[in-house]
Amino acid sequence: MSARRLALVAAAASALSAVACTKTGATPGEVVTTAADTADQTIFGVRTILTDAGLMRAELLSDTAYVFEDGTRFELRKVKTTFFNKVGAKDAVLTSREGTYRSRQNNMEARGNVVVVSEQGRRLETPILKYDQAKDEISSDSAFVLTEPNRRLEGVGFVSDPNMSNIRILQSKSATTGAVTIPGQ
Repeated sequence: MSARRLALVAAAASALSAVACTKTGATPGEVVTTAADTADQTIFGVRTILTDAGLMRAELLSDTAYVFEDGTRFELRKVKTTFFNKVGAKDAVLTSREGTYRSRQNNMEARGNVVVVSEQGRRLETPILKYDQAKDEISSDSAFVLTEPNRRLEGVGFVSDPNMSNIRILQSKSATTGAVTIPGQ
């Protein structure tokens, strides 16, 4: 390439960059920080057993965990948690897109397409759910749908055992059920 042609290319590049820098209304790209960028540690294929007085209460599986705060907070991706009752039998299974497990408080928050399915066929769907290991209860203050054979219930907020056999609904929106038998009639 001749010196003249090289000078023309350099001048054109300089002019283009000057125009690009003086364009009004342009904003610089936003820097997005992700959990992977700031985590103390990243773990793949996580399996954690949650116990209470030596008894297994839940098994938490996750595709990926980002570890923070000296190993006490875990940001989880693709979560599957199996709950067990007081005699060690499988109670229910929770799945969610992501979640947070805090080992100091022994609690977990599941987020994104949260589904809990009990061994008896009850199915709970909600966008966010909290699990308190010490109380052995799941809860949410968000909208939810609970379905089971012959019954469907929609509401906002609930507190329940993981099996959903003892559920307290904070606000019901609608419900459908099969035939109802009233005792004594």
